[in-house]
Amino acid sequence: MTNPTSSPFVFSRKNYIFLLSGIGIIILGYLLMSGGGSEDPNVFDPEIFSPRRITLAPIVVLLGYGMVGYAIMYKEKVGREQ
Repeated sequence: MTNPTSSPFVFSRKNYIFLLSGIGIIILGYLLMSGGGSEDPNVFDPEIFSPRRITLAPIVVLLGYGMVGYAIMYKEKVGREQ
């Protein structure tokens, strides 16, 4: 038996907003991580070890995954029924 007042969707609008924001943050983190390669494979480019790529980008990616996890677990509070 289904509740006629319940939504046909698994998540609410807020869940989807959090989910899309988290995915956007993950994409931003991977963009921060990209680059730094060398044109010539015989030449070492120290730019690959910049703080942006080895510190900031992984933190941003982890924050994005945390936000996606929060979006999945988030449940709106329903008013008390009397």
